Amino acid sequence: MEHLTTRGRPRRTALALAAAAASLGLTLGAASPAGAVAVPAEFGTDYHDPLTAAPAIATPHTRSCSVTVAEAKFRDFTPYTGTYTPPTGCGTPGRWSKVVLRMDGSVAGRQYDRLGYLDIGGVEVFRTSTPEPSQDGIDWSVTKDVTRYEKTLSGEQSVDMLIGNVVNDTYTGVLDVRVTLTFYAPEPGRTASATPAGSAPDQVIPLSDADSVTTGASLTVPRNSERILAEVYATGSGGGCEEFWYSAVTPSASYSCQGGDDGPYREVEVSIDGKVAGIASPYPNVWTGGWSPYLWSVLPSPTAFDVRPLEFDLTPFAGELNDGRAHTVDVSVLGVPSGQTGWSAPTNILVWQDAHKSVVKGGLTSYRTSSASPKVTNTYEDGSLRSLVTAGAHSLKVSGYLDTSHGRVTTTVDRSLTTAITHHWTPDENTDNQTGRWTDAQKVTVNGHTSRTDRTYTLDGRATIDSGNRLRVIMSIDDHARTDGVLSDDKYAGDATFTLGVAREDRHAVATTSERYRLRGAGVCYDHTLATEQGVLTKDVRRC
Repeated sequence: MEHLTTRGRPRRTALALAAAAASLGLTLGAASPAGAVAVPAEFGTDYHDPLTAAPAIATPHTRSCSVTVAEAKFRDFTPYTGTYTPPTGCGTPGRWSKVVLRMDGSVAGRQYDRLGYLDIGGVEVFRTSTPEPSQDGIDWSVTKDVTRYEKTLSGEQSVDMLIGNVVNDTYTGVLDVRVTLTFYAPEPGRTASATPAGSAPDQVIPLSDADSVTTGASLTVPRNSERILAEVYATGSGGGCEEFWYSAVTPSASYSCQGGDDGPYREVEVSIDGKVAGIASPYPNVWTGGWSPYLWSVLPSPTAFDVRPLEFDLTPFAGELNDGRAHTVDVSVLGVPSGQTGWSAPTNILVWQDAHKSVVKGGLTSYRTSSASPKVTNTYEDGSLRSLVTAGAHSLKVSGYLDTSHGRVTTTVDRSLTTAITHHWTPDENTDNQTGRWTDAQKVTVNGHTSRTDRTYTLDGRATIDSGNRLRVIMSIDDHARTDGVLSDDKYAGDATFTLGVAREDRHAVATTSERYRLRGAGVCYDHTLATEQGVLTKDVRRC
């Protein structure tokens, strides 16, 4: 789970507000009796550091040790390389109770949003994007629980990090970042769960480079594997149409972002030896330069700063993979027109091994899919207001067994996806509205015990450009999931307006944004709401 905090100098003191107002020729009134802060009439040269409403990562009250993993100023596309060495003062390496990654960053001036990654020992442990800065500069921090990579972190490893950037006379922002890992010693009297699902994997095997889609990768797993997951950090990016893949249209439709026959339908698939082994709906990431940068000046879109990997449970195939031979793994993004770039999908294979058996045999017992490829329909209507309505669905159900040291274990993975997108635009695209809803439901049953995760992603974006060249964007995004009865919901809403084609000081930008993050169920209650106006934090309320 991602948590983002502010760092460094305090922001938005009364003096800072007065200075910002003075720079705009404004006079601020007193705060209201209810405690609301006064805000300028439009954006100034400085605003609040980025933050989110997500909960902080819970950490144990045990001895901790921190290690700096990377420290760099990214000006171009030269990666940072170094060496990581695990700490020795916080328990046995590879047996920590928790490991938390923290990236601190700062940038000032003018800069686009940038996508970055951190690899340790060839394993991608973190994928991120950056905020766009104010003229005076911002600081931000992102933390991530990386305990699942503790076996990779148990020995000395190479480090490779890159946030590709361009710095010149126009784009002046240098991305100054520092990444640390904090390790927590085991809690006295507590041991890891005896089941693979309750512990960190024994091995993490990287499949691909950070900037590619995996095709034809060779995978050899230990012959005693009893649980296998793939995690895919799938992102559409690069400033082209695949950054806004949900806006792509069919070849028959007239629009600036052309797609293939499936229009905006996208699906991430993992195949083993040419057979589809897992399917997932990609998350519709919106980076901080997307649609309107003023939407994200303080509150980023959900998952933008800590890109969540898609997970695929490949355990039904473990019996076939445990034969000691190399197998071919492909990761593909369906719907992308042939030859078109813009997606990366670095992939890790997580393997749990049977501690009491050197070879675990098994097999695939059933395999059923709704169709060889997703069922997608696109309905296009031309006219003064053009429209494209897209509907897509796909499902896969696979079962397999393993004869482990603790008996026969049968695993069934049942996953179904749906896509529903409605897109309306005028021929000049000065009106451009769309809604999207994606569902990704998965049931994993192990010897009769079922775990279920139902994810729903929604996006509603409405953009207009008026006769004065003022762009207004009203946007809402929701990242919703229910996992075994626990509800998580991260909902963002924003409304931003500015003048196109002029210097930043002449944009007269205004924006109101809000985020509400909720957790419910199994004794958990978390409810945090944030709101901003013109880059000033106006609301910070916790209800639990």
